[in-house]
Amino acid sequence: MTRRVVVLDYGSGNLRSAERALARTGAEVTVTADYEAALECDGLVVPGVGAFAACMAGLKEVRGDRIVGRRLAAGRPVLGICVGMQILFEKGVEHGVHTEGCGEWPGTVERLDAPVLPHMGWNTVAAPAESVLFRGLDADTRFYFVHSYGVRHWELQAGPGFTQPLVTWAEHGVPFVAAVENGPLMATQFHPEKSGDAGATLLANWLATLR
Repeated sequence: MTRRVVVLDYGSGNLRSAERALARTGAEVTVTADYEAALECDGLVVPGVGAFAACMAGLKEVRGDRIVGRRLAAGRPVLGICVGMQILFEKGVEHGVHTEGCGEWPGTVERLDAPVLPHMGWNTVAAPAESVLFRGLDADTRFYFVHSYGVRHWELQAGPGFTQPLVTWAEHGVPFVAAVENGPLMATQFHPEKSGDAGATLLANWLATLR
């Protein structure tokens, strides 16, 4: 069965490259800001590039924060990419400016402590053995990153009866969160749509989770 995927158009992100990469995996892809289409699709992709504050402002303009919240409340899949992952956290701090995020996960997006920024290029990640997103990929597989900010501390600890999210880490100067798998909510700091065959495998793995 072909999965219907919406790439949310809120004025930020590599929309067309994400659209092409998902289409190559067999998805039926629409790039839109339409509220109902984003709610009703099988899978929603939230891309993002640039500043945290600008992405959050754009997201709110199309009610994207409400779309994400409503989808997750119904157990419907969402995939965040790059800043589209960052805005899922509680807040971002850039140049001393604190911006409220979607708050789906506790934690702060902050500047990486590294000798060279941005972190631009290919890097390996350390994924949990139980990961679905990284299934079939070797430990030395590289993904494409472009960012200066990230989540350096994972703060969510699931209580009794709840499954602990799977957190994948990478390192550039300091360790940072490279991906999260948390039930219907998944996200990557790197760009799978720019990561060649490895990114295509990851997107195919995500599509396989859609029901």
